[in-house]
Amino acid sequence: MDLTLILSKKYKNHTWSIDGNSYAGLEWLSDTTKPSEEELLSHWDSVLSEVEAEAEAKAAQKAALLNRLGLTQEEFNTLTA
Repeated sequence: MDLTLILSKKYKNHTWSIDGNSYAGLEWLSDTTKPSEEELLSHWDSVLSEVEAEAEAKAAQKAALLNRLGLTQEEFNTLTA
């Protein structure tokens, strides 16, 4: 579980600092109440889904661009190697 990823996705409008990847290392700098460890952990599955969806969208955009350029992934790799 990646607390930094959870915080960056679900609490991006808040100010915080984290030392390591443990709740004990989380310093909450916003004026709002610091979320509990359980609250943070409850976001993990949705954060993973969000990251996977972003990766799939990026891959689809890349494939569409390569298609518009008339290139295969292998041809692109050769050109950029």
